[in-house]
Amino acid sequence: MSRQKLMEMTQSLIDHAEAGTMELTDDVVAVPASDYTDEARFALETEKIFKRLPLMLAPSCELPEPGCYKAIDMAGIPVLVTRQKDGTAQAFLNSCTHRGNPVAQGSGNATRFTCGYHGWTFKNDGDLLAIASPKDFGTVDKAQFCLQKFPTLERAGLIWATLDPESALDIETYLCGYDEMLSHFGFDNWHLFDQRTIPGPNWKTAYDGYLDFYHLPVLHKDTFGADFFNQANYFAWGPHQRLSAPSKFVQKTGSDEQIDLTEISPQDWPIDALLQGVWTIFPHISIASFYGGGGRGAMISQLFPGKTVGESFTTQFYVMEHEPTDDAVRQGANDQFAFLKTVVADEDYTTGKRQHESLQSGLIEKVWFGRNEGGGQVFHQWVDRLIDADDAELDRIFASQKLDDQLEAAE
Repeated sequence: MSRQKLMEMTQSLIDHAEAGTMELTDDVVAVPASDYTDEARFALETEKIFKRLPLMLAPSCELPEPGCYKAIDMAGIPVLVTRQKDGTAQAFLNSCTHRGNPVAQGSGNATRFTCGYHGWTFKNDGDLLAIASPKDFGTVDKAQFCLQKFPTLERAGLIWATLDPESALDIETYLCGYDEMLSHFGFDNWHLFDQRTIPGPNWKTAYDGYLDFYHLPVLHKDTFGADFFNQANYFAWGPHQRLSAPSKFVQKTGSDEQIDLTEISPQDWPIDALLQGVWTIFPHISIASFYGGGGRGAMISQLFPGKTVGESFTTQFYVMEHEPTDDAVRQGANDQFAFLKTVVADEDYTTGKRQHESLQSGLIEKVWFGRNEGGGQVFHQWVDRLIDADDAELDRIFASQKLDDQLEAAE
């Protein structure tokens, strides 16, 4: 059913391309400039979105085998993600249950974690294994001192968790069926080629760029080229969106050759043609396909707010369908990843920082999203909706959204 949906979306892109049209929203929409600069608003977004909604913590291939782990700070919360003995992924609060000191740093492979403060030791499934000098410390029930677990789900080669141990929001419900679409990438069996973390502007300023093809031939004229497409159609699953340019042509896997999809039976359309464009996962993930030296790859961008309203940081994961065994493919992937740093860090985020500094003057009251920028409109509408919702309403929003998606799929 999900492949059929991909084919329908691709056909709509072809139809728009042949008609010389694109999908437009009903009107131009304004967003208060203070939404980007107000510290109180920023604190509310951090609490109501990043500390309450499921977040994509890692691609599965970052933790490829039992014992793998990584420690990361997410919106001010120390998080430890492990691949447990049974192969499942689990996220924990990276905080010793004795005094709160983080039990792990960086990444690696370990069956246990020992706190560097007093020596309490935990298994990688979170269970407290031992405390130092137990006779001196006193009797404790170890079962009551396990690492605190976060609700965790691994699906479509991606690992999600909600950074609220008491959250009742089902992660699968939150994904609105989008995980089924993402499963067609096949990330479960991909290889993590490289990764890096780069600083950025306000998190919404940064995220706006992932939902916008309008700027491509202008801001990126020296990298992508001035003839690059600037139109996008948008497809939504709740707050999660895919944007793709109306076109009947796609790049043939592993070459510069263009394929005309109208000359091929839809049943024979290659999967990478069905997945073209940018796939965003609210509130902080962007996925886009690329080719380095002929090897099929994708960049997964993981965006988090920084410590202040004008800061963010993005970890870029370059994943590949196959681990390169050929020097040419390996060099091509390196070149592709370096090119993408230029595009994002030197062009998108540098521009975003200048934009934020300008907005901080307080002299611009509104920023605008055109009828051709539907993704940005929808994104900001969801931000407003979710920070205004209490926990009970949050559950209802996504339960209702899941039902709507099921009814649509059944039609």
